[in-house]
Amino acid sequence: MTTRRRRTVAGGALAGALALLLGPAPQAAAEEDPGAAPGGALVMVLDSSGSMADPVGGAGAGSRTRMAAAREAIGTVVDGLPDGHPTGLRVYGADRTSGCDDTRLAEPVAPLDRAGLKAAVAALTPKGDTPIGLSLRKAAEDLPKPAGGALATRTILLVSDGEDTCGTPEPCEVAADLARQGVGLRIDTVGFQVAGRARAELECVAEAGNGHYYDAPDADALARQLQRAARLSADGYRLRGTPARGTPGRSGAPDLAPGQYLDTIGPGEKRYYASTLDADSTAHFAATAVPQPGAAVDTVDKLTTSLVWLSSVGDEGSCETRSEIFHQDEGAVPLTSSVARVPTRTRYSACDRPGRFWLTVERTSKPGSDAARWPLELFLGVEKPLPAGTVPARSEPEYGAGGPQAAVPAGEPREVRGGTGFNDATELTAGAWRDRLLPAQTRWYKVDVGWGQQLRYDVEFGDVPAATGRTEPVHSSVATEVYTPARRPVGTGTGVFDARKVYTGQPTELRMGTVPVAWTNRYEPDPNVTAVHLPGSHYIAVTLGADAAEIPGDPEIGFVLRVGVLGQEKAGPEHHARVADPEAPAGAGESAPGADTGGTSGAGWSGTTALAAGGGALLLLTAVLLGVRRARGRAR
Repeated sequence: MTTRRRRTVAGGALAGALALLLGPAPQAAAEEDPGAAPGGALVMVLDSSGSMADPVGGAGAGSRTRMAAAREAIGTVVDGLPDGHPTGLRVYGADRTSGCDDTRLAEPVAPLDRAGLKAAVAALTPKGDTPIGLSLRKAAEDLPKPAGGALATRTILLVSDGEDTCGTPEPCEVAADLARQGVGLRIDTVGFQVAGRARAELECVAEAGNGHYYDAPDADALARQLQRAARLSADGYRLRGTPARGTPGRSGAPDLAPGQYLDTIGPGEKRYYASTLDADSTAHFAATAVPQPGAAVDTVDKLTTSLVWLSSVGDEGSCETRSEIFHQDEGAVPLTSSVARVPTRTRYSACDRPGRFWLTVERTSKPGSDAARWPLELFLGVEKPLPAGTVPARSEPEYGAGGPQAAVPAGEPREVRGGTGFNDATELTAGAWRDRLLPAQTRWYKVDVGWGQQLRYDVEFGDVPAATGRTEPVHSSVATEVYTPARRPVGTGTGVFDARKVYTGQPTELRMGTVPVAWTNRYEPDPNVTAVHLPGSHYIAVTLGADAAEIPGDPEIGFVLRVGVLGQEKAGPEHHARVADPEAPAGAGESAPGADTGGTSGAGWSGTTALAAGGGALLLLTAVLLGVRRARGRAR
């Protein structure tokens, strides 16, 4: 049974003055079955040409045909997809012995019908040609457009044992054309016992289509790779926000109130948004780009955010500019960049003045990187100042007891399933947890960290058996990142923790953490300290590299997450603040995950969510007291 902690009010007027305002309620992109990505859909395109009647071959294969192996693999795939996830099936080469127009929709894209999909595959008899290009074009038409302009992943999953035999239209050109036409379209390919030109063509289609190529040298690998591709499609980042179309310059930029918004951004683009700020509040602006998992990126492809002011003569000045890069070229993952307007202590900066400011997001890509437009989730929050006369506690710029050698919870981990992003991150307390990752996937969690406390955790990847027949080692990567309640990334490049490592399937451990939360940290020079100045939900992201698809014999790779929250929680940010719960030992926590309470839960941020009757809109309730914290064990 899940245990939920009650909240305690501490700090009175001081806490109320520090509430972070989120303004108008951001609209959810769509509210559907939580097991399905809102607006997402999958259509499998299955090769039913004559060569699929050939025997699989290999040790223990017997006389089983490639089509028989494909039937079994697709059955496994549909059994593992979330209930209701829109899924369809297109086949080619199944109806005539020859013909370059031999492609049809065997099962329309509709809420998952496991029995119908299995029956459609069982009825196929391989016999014809291989019109891959035409089938891809038709498959894109099979996928429904997301309702209400929602942004979500629509996937074409092509399974083939050979190259296109028709020539027109050319498959790679079709894939590139489809990728340019819409946001969120992805083409994954699985090569079943292919080599040479056939494999090169399928790799080209995946690269041009913002997707990933999976190699399946045998029947077991076919089932494994199909599961990975299909589940990655169904388990994409859940975007949430109100549409806001940025402009290429300041003129006409949309006005943003505190809240959450959705836009898109293409390679080389810079998008402007505007907001009016007072002279005393701290403003937080974060942008999360959500490319297709595993899409082609370069190590230094980056997302840059800036907070811009305008001088009396029309010159632009920047309050802060920050860039985030991928750090690897295996494939794309969500990328978040964040800036803040923090009023100076002496009010000497041009950024301290009240008035109109511009928020900018810029995407920089090298030639050969993913050319598709990326969904963009924007977050703007405003944090009110301390009341006059309040003396905040001193800053906490050192890791101290929470450094890399700090002990984290031991013992047998409990099963948990991480979320897809900030909006549905799984709430954890201190303890040991076990989860699983698909290659190119990121899992998200959130942990409450109070005033004076610090987050410290380890991520342990175990020994993974290699796929049958593999002799050469595969070098992939694993990574983790911490984000503050303002979605500010923390820790990259500090040299203190090991947040990124090469992964070959051998035991690997990542260590990560934050300094203690202190209001005055905002004035420290180290950006990994500056960011840690608000209590509340701190987000943990764990990522597995796309190349890990070549390592294991299982679709997913397991890992253990050991989470500690160190130090006793203080009742507020002020100097000599009392301990929030004197009976709670330092670092105490429960060992059961709580239900999702929204992306900005916790003291200092709007932490209660509800669904509005009739509209299904997500209400982020403002003016939640900063001192409202979860008491451990009982209400004080």
